[in-house]
Parts: sequence; structure tokens; C-alpha cells
Amino acid sequence: MKTKEATIINQDLEDEMEVWGYQPCLWKMVLVGVGAVCSGGLLLLLLYWLPEWGVKGTCTPTPLRDAHTLLLRTTDEFRQWFRAKVHVMSAPGRKPFDSLDLQSTAQLPNGDGDRGISAAHEEHHGKFAHKQHAKILCFTHHSTKYYWNDVMETFELYKGLEDVKVSCVSVHSDYSSGLSKTLQDYRLLFFGENEIAVRVPSLFKLLIKEVLNPFYIFQLFSVILWSAEDYYYYATAIVLMSVISIATSLYTIKKQYVMLHDMVSAHSVVRVSVCRGNKDVDQAMSTELVPGDVIIIPTNGMIMPCDAVLISGTCIVNESMLTGESVPVTKTSLPSSGEEAARSYNMEEHKRHTLFCGTHVIQTRFYAGELVKAVVVRTGFSTEKGQLVRSILYPKPTDFKLYRDAYLFLLCLVGVAGIGFIYTIVLSIMNKVPAKTIIIESLDIVTITVPPALPAAMTAGIVYAQQRLKRVGIFCISPQRINICGQLNLVCFDKTGTLTEDGLDLWGIQRAEDGSFSPPESDAAEESLVNTGFVVGMATCHSLTKIEGELSGDPLDLKMFSATGWVLEEPTEEETALHNPIMPTVVRPPKHTVPEANQNNPLTQNMELSELTSCEIGIVRQFPFSSALQRMSVVVRRLGEKHMDAYLKGAPEVVASLCKQHTVPQSFTETLETYTRQGFRVIALAHQQLESKLSWHKVQSLSRDLIETNMEFLGLIIMQNKIKEETAGVLRELRQANIRSLMVTGDNMLTAISVARDCGMIRAHEKVIIADAVPPKDSHPASITWQYTETPPQASKDNETVEINLEEGVYDKQVAQQEQNYHFAVSGRAFAVITEHFPELVQKLALRATVFARMAPDQKTQLVEVLQSIDYTVGMCGDGANDCGALKRAHSGISLSELEASVASPFTSSTANISCVPNLIREGRAALITSFCVFKFMALYSIIQYLSVTLLYSILSNLGDFQFLFIDIAIILVIAFTMSLNPAWKELVRRRPPSGLISGPLLCSVLTQILTCLVFQVLAFLLVRQQSWYETWTPQSDACNVSSSGLSHSLNATTPHDHKNIRNYENTTLFYVSSFQYLAVAIIFSKGKPFRQPSYKNWPFMLSCIALYTFLLLIMLYPVPAIDSFLEIVCVPHDWRVTLVIIVVVNAAVSFMLEILILDIILRRLVFGFKRGANRPTDPPSADTPQVANDRWASSFLSWLFCRKNKPPRVRYMHLALELQDDADWPPKPSTVTSASDPPPHISGHL
Repeated sequence: MKTKEATIINQDLEDEMEVWGYQPCLWKMVLVGVGAVCSGGLLLLLLYWLPEWGVKGTCTPTPLRDAHTLLLRTTDEFRQWFRAKVHVMSAPGRKPFDSLDLQSTAQLPNGDGDRGISAAHEEHHGKFAHKQHAKILCFTHHSTKYYWNDVMETFELYKGLEDVKVSCVSVHSDYSSGLSKTLQDYRLLFFGENEIAVRVPSLFKLLIKEVLNPFYIFQLFSVILWSAEDYYYYATAIVLMSVISIATSLYTIKKQYVMLHDMVSAHSVVRVSVCRGNKDVDQAMSTELVPGDVIIIPTNGMIMPCDAVLISGTCIVNESMLTGESVPVTKTSLPSSGEEAARSYNMEEHKRHTLFCGTHVIQTRFYAGELVKAVVVRTGFSTEKGQLVRSILYPKPTDFKLYRDAYLFLLCLVGVAGIGFIYTIVLSIMNKVPAKTIIIESLDIVTITVPPALPAAMTAGIVYAQQRLKRVGIFCISPQRINICGQLNLVCFDKTGTLTEDGLDLWGIQRAEDGSFSPPESDAAEESLVNTGFVVGMATCHSLTKIEGELSGDPLDLKMFSATGWVLEEPTEEETALHNPIMPTVVRPPKHTVPEANQNNPLTQNMELSELTSCEIGIVRQFPFSSALQRMSVVVRRLGEKHMDAYLKGAPEVVASLCKQHTVPQSFTETLETYTRQGFRVIALAHQQLESKLSWHKVQSLSRDLIETNMEFLGLIIMQNKIKEETAGVLRELRQANIRSLMVTGDNMLTAISVARDCGMIRAHEKVIIADAVPPKDSHPASITWQYTETPPQASKDNETVEINLEEGVYDKQVAQQEQNYHFAVSGRAFAVITEHFPELVQKLALRATVFARMAPDQKTQLVEVLQSIDYTVGMCGDGANDCGALKRAHSGISLSELEASVASPFTSSTANISCVPNLIREGRAALITSFCVFKFMALYSIIQYLSVTLLYSILSNLGDFQFLFIDIAIILVIAFTMSLNPAWKELVRRRPPSGLISGPLLCSVLTQILTCLVFQVLAFLLVRQQSWYETWTPQSDACNVSSSGLSHSLNATTPHDHKNIRNYENTTLFYVSSFQYLAVAIIFSKGKPFRQPSYKNWPFMLSCIALYTFLLLIMLYPVPAIDSFLEIVCVPHDWRVTLVIIVVVNAAVSFMLEILILDIILRRLVFGFKRGANRPTDPPSADTPQVANDRWASSFLSWLFCRKNKPPRVRYMHLALELQDDADWPPKPSTVTSASDPPPHISGHL
């Protein structure tokens, strides 16, 4: 069917798919059956490997509503095909949230029926016997169930409570009482059991799946063929290798399944207390939970079995399983009034009120005997944890050019095998060879051309790299991504905890009084400040809690609270139950700060207790920090006072906008800029006295919007965020390696720019342009104001130098220098506006932006996608808390976490600084180059063997069984597995390794080596036939002129006639020459600098090469009869042996010269090294030295020869850089404004 007829499901989601409907077709199935019998089952295998052919070959297209089988195709770049069987489900309603007449108590109908069964469980009508049952089509794909929607005429997925777009108020009013048992059973039909079921497949199932891999089928075919040729030893060796390979693979896969199963099932089934609507509380298994159920969170906490939203009480939760962030998080109940409560519940937006599946609730807070309740939102695989497990169970294929090219290369080898196949048949027919021999030998050439050990050898390099990474504290859950790390050319860094120290130090405070700032004060714990509103705000406005007697919470809150010297006390469960109405968390100043007079004065001593009590403050309600709102607030009550107070803490700009204008000092902006420019983290505090009539119950249901308004500005808390020691050095190393660095942070813009300058991301002479965008308002369109920040004094001088360099420099440096000449800085708000209203500018900004400040977690992910859209290979390094999405979306995500493996990202570093980034890139480059080396070597090995066999076929001979065995086991396997052991080069270089095998230098390298090997094999083959002693070999032949004729006779006596014609002079000659060729290409391809350590440091490889060279030279120059007999080598004169040594040495020398001279010097340096040079502006002739002129002339000539003249760059960011170079209006001039209504600026058609 044509793609346009497909229906889209999961539209605009990550797992969007096209779906087509099919019905079985009898005549097609008969044809396939006949074809399967005729092909010996190969047709069935082909249809198994290609689901699209499997469905189209046995079915006919039909509308989706009539389909028995579905064909699914992903809409991403991989375009993967899947097939699914349609089932019919019988239910009393069509949708899970339909209202039903639930008066009877009988059981619901149950189960799935096959599409072909017309009677859908008629015997199970249950309590709905009087109602017509709906027949609902459904299918399961990747542990997710899809149901047919009659109205939309498509299949849809039910995730949970969010599907009905329920508002926060409705969650409280309509869902807080819970579901009846009958309604729960009804919903269970649609949502299934609340279980993330990781079924561990049986070894037999895994074995069948593994064995049906095309590669093993090819090996099976090879083994059958070799057995038919009586090559039992080699066939046995290959079977043994395959068995070991399959056993290892099965063990690894089974172990991964078991680990995942154990991780998921450890706490997946627990007993929970469920509210049943009429104030009844049932004990039920967590597997029975459905969206809409209300569960009670026990006081001692629990592991959450589902995603649920809190509707009463507070919870302290450890979310390290999901985020890798070990700091406990406070979750509060969902707002039930105000503007926020009117909005639809959204899991991402309201994550501060949502308890996620798999996370550990450490403790709960409940007041006046109220239970801590939560409404179930999602269950099973729809939960956050379920989605994570699904992404591990069904990972996306690794899109990497190397793997695509590897398949193309194998196809080329198959093409070469096809030529050999035809050649063998024609040659055999001409020589009147029996038909059986023709079939066997022509198929044998195919098995020689495609190397059987290739996958194992390719994997070895990655396994070694993974082990080396583990030694430096980097753990990997996706080994295939190690190769991709070798291609990284841009790394995004989070700021706090990544570039800078995790903890902040309090530098000082600056209070605001009567609309103006007081001088900064360094110690907030001074006695004179104890009772000020500012210090009370610092002591109360946080989300700290005590866990096992230790204060725990956000590091910033901890520093701020400890700076006050106050003490935090929490109520015990008994106190909470006894006191009425509340027993809140209490903070109080330390005793010694109470005003002291004469200690002996009884009056003073009596006062101490009352003074202390009046200083105690209870935290009545918390509105936790929200990265979207950039603030948090608390409602507190000083003991003994009638009224309550609200304190607000957050980003200074946000706090100031919520305060009465007359309380905000006029110098607020200048003061804030002064601190942020110096890299300080600034937080503002505000206060509001609430009405005395507000009771505790009213406060619990009050919206934060009503509290967080009309505040009085208290002042600024200035925190110092020190840059980690390693940061500047690592960023310098990345810059020298031509790897771009970006900062993506949730912090203030000017602070971020300051840190970027301090750590060297932006250098002293470089301009920073802030793109400040505002959304459309009233009749004004969206607009961007381009603000140039102040540059340090030496900037102008350095700037001129850069401009001159730009005029005179070589093109290679031009783009880089111009890129470094100015940087854009973009805030999260501006990024959102530009993405929506200025889409044509997004890529232009992404090319030059270095600082992204005030970015929300989802915006970080968007940014990674934008950078990938202009062909950057993006790395992301963060602490795992707010960066999960970006860490997963990047080509290579590195989480700095103490956990050994965080599911949040492919890589986890136990070293809490960014020094892991260059380590990972170096290992990635080494692994990538190793993959190329191994692939080239294995390709050459198969071609060299193919050439030997083809030449021997011309005289109706072949290589012997033990010759094949020696070459494949002793030479190829040993070399392939040891050549991968070269460690990474100790420093990062500017050049990046190629990303694919189909690239000029690599293809030239392989082709020149193939030609060299062909020439020397043909030369040896022809030369041996020209020798005076040459004759057609027979067991009686004695070319060695051995003085003792006994040897010859003894051999004749024991050696039967060689009917396969293995023993002959051509065979012996080609065996020696080809054996040395394998070793020569192995050493040539096993390159070291600049990506790997030199081969001489890889001692297993060097020892293997030396041992093999020694052995081959020994048996060639000083034959050992036993070895000659074993390898089926014949005796040749000593002169010819010396000639062979000369041929081998010359062959090796020519191979080395071609690889080093032609490829490394001429092609890479002059053609591919200058590949961007064709696009540069013409330089003045006077600037050229004779050497440069010669190089340029040579480069131009060779570029013309290789059709690379004026070839544009392949990657989009280079296209864009070249266009912006010629754009006089870019970057925009200082203080200019770009409006959305303006015609879009000139931009390339490529984008």
C-alpha cells in the first residue's frame, strides 16, 4: 500500500507510527507454502526477517476496522517495520472513563479473543447481561495496548487520568473519594494489571531468536557446505566459535533480562490501602490499581507501585531511581483553589505534587489525623518507570554511519562473491568438472568472501573500551554509543554541580529597608539580625526535613539555613496525633542568642523561656520550588501570634515582580547586575503579613497565587558558586580539539555569562550579545532586542587583532575565529518566543549561542534537538536531576552521579567533575578507529583469501583444510582480537575520525591494499610456474633434491593420492605469500596516533605478530616435515624460498609506502584535509609562501582529480556558517529590535 493511505497513531509523540490493515489471503498463503518447501524453508526465514514482506506476501490490504493483522512502521529516521495481530475485547463500555450503570455486584466479562472468534465471551455477560456488550478491537505493541476508536477511526492509547483532561480542582472534587470495586474492575479491562512485567524469556526462546539471526544462518549454510567438502576440521572450528558466541550472547541477554526483572519486580507488587468511596478502606494488591483509585500513603513510607498525585498531606521522596539525584524531594498536595487549580492536571507541570512509580517515599506529613492520600494517575508501562523500562526493553537502533556503511560494505563483498561464484561455475564447466563439485566450489567462494568472525571482532573493540572506561569511573549501559562519542563536536554542560561546585557558599546578605538597600552584611547569624524578617525568611523559606536525625534537602537550602544558625525540629507521629489542630515543623534561634543580662538575676532567668517561645516559628504550609515559576514560598506562624506570615524566595526578577513597587529599591537592577556580573548566585526574599482571620484549614486549601502577591521586598541573599578546579582546563582542552562547549543552566543570565567568562567558555576579547525576546502583547508583535554586554577593557585591542586575522587567515581557521568573535546568550523565555515566532532564526542562533540561561528541563531537550537538526553530534553533561530528557536525547549523555549506572543517561561518571568528558571522547575516538581498523582488516582478510582461492581454482586446486584452519584461527582470530587492545591517545587532537567507512581515505586505503595483494599474489603464482624445476606435482615429485631419498619414499608410502589437488607448488607459494599479507595489512591498518596509542605499546598484538612472523619464516626457510604434512605444504627448492622472502618483504614495503605516502600525506593532507578550502574567499597572492602555494596548487589539482572542486560542505552548520560569513546584517547591531512582523532575514534554502 502507498504510504499516504496509512493512518498515524501516537501523533506528535516519540513513538509515532504509521499503520496499515490487512486480512489473510488464501492463495497468497498457498504460494508462500509452496515457495517455502521449494527453498528448503529459506523463504520463511526471509519473511521472518522482513515483516513488511511477511504481511504483504500472505495478506491483502483492508480498512483498519476490518483488519486481522496490522503492519506498523515508525516515522523516525529508522523506519522500522513491525506486525501485530488484532484481537477483540468484550466490554460493557467503549472507553475506560465512560460512566456505567453500576448497580449489580456480579463480575465483569473478561479477556481477549482472537479476531476470528465471532462469539466474544458470550458466556461471561455477568452483571451487564441486560446490556449490549461492545466489541472493541485492540492490539499490543511493545508492551502497550491500543484500542479502536470508532469516532476517530483509528487506534488510540489510554495512558491514564490525563486522557480526560481533568483540572486540578476536579481531581479534588470528583476523584478524591475513590472508585467502587465494580468500576475498578471495568477500568482494569482497559488498563490491565498494574505491573511492569518484564518476562524473562526461556533459554529455548532466546536460542531460537539468536540462531535465526541472518549471520548464524549464513554460518549454518557454510558449515553444511564445508561438511559436504569433507572440511570437517574447519567446520568444527566454526561450529565451536559459533557455539561459544551464541552461549556468550545468550548468557549476556539472559543476565540483562534477569537484572531488569529483579530491578522492576523488587517492589512492584505490594499491599496497598485503597479508598472505596463510602469512607471504606480496603486492603488490595497493587496490581489491581487503576487510574482514579485513591490510595493511602503509610506514615513509614513505601515504594510507589504507580504514578499518583497527592491530594492531601506532604511526602519526602527519594527519586534517585529516576533522576540519579540523591537529594530527597518534598512533594505537596495538588492545589485545590486559585488560578493554578483551574488548569488541567499535567504530570510534567505538576511533578512537585506527583509521586512517581519506583520512587521511595521516605516519610509522610499529615495533620490532625488526616490521612495522606494520592489519586492514581498512571499504571503499568504508562508510568514514568514503565516508560524507562520500555526504552531499555525496546531500544531504538543506534543510528550511526559506521553501521550503515558496514552493511553497504558487506553488500559489496557479497557482490564480489557473486563475481567469484559465476567465475567458478564458468571455469568448472569449461574444465568438465562434475556438477556436485561445481555447486560446492561455487558456493564455497561465497563463504570465503563474507568473513564469519566479523561481528565478534567488531564487538571486541567496544568491549575493551567499555572496560577501560570502567577503570576511570565511567559506567555505560549502551555500549554501542561509545563509538558515537568519538564523533562529538559539541558538548552542552549544565552549570551548577557540573561546571561549578554543587554546594553554594553564603557570601553575604543585602537587606532592603524603606525602599533602599542597606550595606551588605557577611554574617546572617549576628545577634542583631535574629529577629529581623530577613533572617526569619531565611530560616523558614526552604524544603528541608530531618531524616534519621540529619537535616536533608536541597544543598542551597541547607547552606542558607545553616548560615542563620537556627535549629529545625519536627513533630513525632505521637505529637501529630495528640495535638490539635496542627503540630507543624518548628524552627527557632539557638538558645545563646536570647538577650542575656546578669545570669544570676532571677527575673532574667524567668524571661528566657518566654523569649525563646516567642522566637519559635511553625511552618504551616509549603509551596515547593518550581523550576517553571522559579520560586518557592511558605506560610508560617510565630507561636503566640494571631496572624500568619508568608515568605517568598526565588529568582530576583520574579520576586521583585510580585512585590509592591515602593518596597523594591530603585537601585535593584543595578545592584543585581553588579553581583551577577561577578558570577554570584543571587536569591531574593519577600514577606507578607496575612489576615488574622485565616485559619489553618483555609491556608491548606489556599492557592499559591493568592499568597505570592503584594509582597514586601526584604532583600538579596548572595551565594558564591565556585568553579570546580578541573573545569577551565577541560574546556580549554575541548576548545583546542575544536569541540564546541555550551552552557545550559537554570540560573540567572548574567551569572551564567560571568561563569562562562571565568571558566574560559567565553574569552576576554569576545563580545556577548543577549537575545532578549518578548512574546506578542496587545497589538505589539513578538520582538527580539539585541543587547551587547559590556566587554572587559582589553577587548577592543584583541578584537582588532581577530579582525585582521580574519582578513588574512586561512579559511580553515576563519569559521572558527569568526565563531569565537561573538557569542549569543539566550534566556529560557527568549528561547520559547524565538522558537514559536522566529523559527527562521533558531538555527542561526544555535550556531553562535554559548550561554542558555533560565532554561526549563524540557527546553534543554528542545535545544539538543535543534543542535542535532544542524548536524552537530551532541554530548550532554549534567547532574541528572533536571537534565534527564536532554541526557537521553543527546547522542551521548553523561550523568555525574554517585550511582554506578543511572537509567537517566547512557553514561554515568562517578567522578563529580567534567574531566570525564575528554576521557569519554578519547575512548570513543579510539573505539571508532579500532572498529575501522578491524573492519578494514577483516575485509582485506576475506579478499586476500578470495584471491588465493580464485587463483587456485584456475588450476582446479584449493587451500587445504588445515591451511584454512591455520589462517582463520591462528592468524585472523588472534590478530583481530589483539589489534583492538590499543589504548586511547593521551590527548585530544583537533581532527576528528571519519564517521563512516564510505569515505575517500578509507576506501582508497582498502582499494590500494587489495590491488597490492592481487599484484603480488598473481606475481608469485606466475613466477612459480616459470621455474625450471616446476612440474605438475605428484606424490613422487621432489623439487628439493633432498639427498636422502628416504623421506620422499616414506611420504609416498603413507600419503594417498590427493584427489582434491591441494598439494602443489602454486598452493604452497600462495599459502606463504597470503599468510604474510594478512600480517602486513594487520600492522598497516593498526594505526596509533592521533587517536590511539602506537601499536608497539599493545604488547599482546606485538607478541602475536612476532610469534606468527617467526613461525612462518621458520617453516618457510627451514621446513619441518611434520608441519609440512599437517598443513599440506609441498617441498620447494631453497632458492625459491629465498625468492618468496624477497616477494613478501617487497610486498610489505609497497603496502607501507602506499598507506603512509599516498593516503596519510597526499590524499588526507592535500585533498581531504583541504576539503573546505574550495569554499573560502580568494586570498591575496602576497600572503602565500612558496610552500603554501605549492600545497595549494597540489590541493587544487588533486581536488579536481577526485571531483571535489567547489564541493559544498556536507553538514548543515557549515553551510550556515558560510552564509552568515557573507551576511552584512549578521550579527544584528547593538540595541536593534527584530519584530515578528518584519520579513524574515535572508536564510539559506538548505535549511
